[in-house]
Amino acid sequence: MDESYRGVASPSADTHLRLPRPVIALGLVSLFNDTAGDMISPLLPAFVASMGGGPEILGLIEGLADAVASFLQLASGYLADRIGRLKAITMTGYLIASIARPLLAFATAPWQILLARFGDRLGKGVRGAPRDRLIADATPAELRGRAFGYHRAMDNAGALVGPVIVYGMFALGLGTRTVFAWTAAPGLFSLLVLGGGVREVEPPASNSAFEFGIPETPGFRRLLTAIFVFTLGSSSDSFLLWRARDAGIPTICAPLLWLVLAFVKVASSTPGGSLSDYWGRRKTIISGWLLYAVVYLGFALASAQWHIWLLFAVYGLFSGLTEGAERALVVDLVSDEWRGRALGAYQAATGIALLPASVTFGVIYQYAGAKPAFILGAVLALTAILILSVPTKFRLKRNLGRLRES
Repeated sequence: MDESYRGVASPSADTHLRLPRPVIALGLVSLFNDTAGDMISPLLPAFVASMGGGPEILGLIEGLADAVASFLQLASGYLADRIGRLKAITMTGYLIASIARPLLAFATAPWQILLARFGDRLGKGVRGAPRDRLIADATPAELRGRAFGYHRAMDNAGALVGPVIVYGMFALGLGTRTVFAWTAAPGLFSLLVLGGGVREVEPPASNSAFEFGIPETPGFRRLLTAIFVFTLGSSSDSFLLWRARDAGIPTICAPLLWLVLAFVKVASSTPGGSLSDYWGRRKTIISGWLLYAVVYLGFALASAQWHIWLLFAVYGLFSGLTEGAERALVVDLVSDEWRGRALGAYQAATGIALLPASVTFGVIYQYAGAKPAFILGAVLALTAILILSVPTKFRLKRNLGRLRES
């Protein structure tokens, strides 16, 4: 039994349908916001190292900021389902991040970097679930994978634009702190687009029996467990840059490596989401996780600089196959009134798992080397595949289509 949703209409009928206007606007919001974020990400490992921090400090900064902020995903998902006001909650999250990021320009110690990164991730925790619910509510079921894939493509496009801006600013002789300060500009643009391009959603009627928690659907619980296990081996991508640094690739090339990774993500995200609409969510996700395991083994064994460049490119395909498909499957597996909480639980599971993942990865990398750290990530990815592959009957909503027999 294939446990993935499949659209009921044919690809020739669906693939040419336009995505709804709010989805397009939210994609542009993510483009600007992540341009700001990815002006920071390629520079962060070297910035931490310049203050005397090592891989374990980087892991603590990235993991703790993500994990603590992720608890807000459940709360923001609850608010999205309970009171609505999806646009207002989403706007608040983007505003917090836009204020926090430029503060890195004034950091003089690792703990100050942690505070700024925490503010950035806090904003993500507030906005994630209501934004994704806005996308789900605006999109027909048969285009849901494509819609989430498009949004992830625009999100990743920021990682194309951001490093180009950084490289240009470096070429002009500007320093890292100046780059951090200028992240305020694309952050402001994201707020303007959200304010003008997305309408507020009316809150649902009051429900005194409204529940706070995670949907009881067995298929959703299994998916959440598999994603949590996978994320335990999926540490911050900053460690990939650290691995590149160890392989002899100079810091000036870090934005270019980020650019290669982002280009592949952008090119593959919308097709990857669309593939899940017709091939099946579960198969698409498992294919991406398997590719991830192979790439992490490659990082463990890489012995030349060209190996690193190739692995960064292939790694982008993993994101394209999984990021949209995972979100679409979360929505498929729960009823409409649970969408916000389910998406919040999904975001929380990934974020919370990143704390032990990043800290453990950093400690292993620091004291045992890159090889065992990356091998551990590959093993956990294969374990997650086994969890998701165990046959079970997912209880999909009847109005979403049919289950496909295999």
